[in-house]
Amino acid sequence: MHWKVLVLPGDGIGPEVTREAVRVLEHVAAKWGHSIELRQGLLGGAAIHAAGNPFPAETRSLALESDATLLGAVGLPEFDDLPPSERPEKGLLGLRKALDVYANLRPVYCYESLIESSPLKNDIVRGTDILIVRELTGGLYFGQPRGVEGGAGAPPAPPSNGEL
Repeated sequence: MHWKVLVLPGDGIGPEVTREAVRVLEHVAAKWGHSIELRQGLLGGAAIHAAGNPFPAETRSLALESDATLLGAVGLPEFDDLPPSERPEKGLLGLRKALDVYANLRPVYCYESLIESSPLKNDIVRGTDILIVRELTGGLYFGQPRGVEGGAGAPPAPPSNGEL
């Protein structure tokens, strides 16, 4: 198999972690007889520095042409005071929207060799093997805060006289 993979190193520790992930990807591809074509793109703070935009049009095009995207961490403290529409995270939200991504898969597995590293008691965490599916289709996580409003299924408003 041949795969076109877009690598978006991101910010902070993202480039360092992504560099090692690429090494693993290349090793696995070679071991199983696959070929990968790596393409590099900009996203987040690195993209703001280089292109003035957290999700440049070139990155969008590369993402749409790729079979997979390898994404590093996005965000830098120097952008914390900017409005949400100008922050590095806006690039991540744009990427999700462009690719019509609807879920994160977050596996949780406890390796016996690492059990002492857990902040939880060994007998509680031992044997953990779950997959958390987190939807990304709307709301605050997708970057569209909607506020808190009443409606079907909403908890009742507190009494106006202050009694609970």
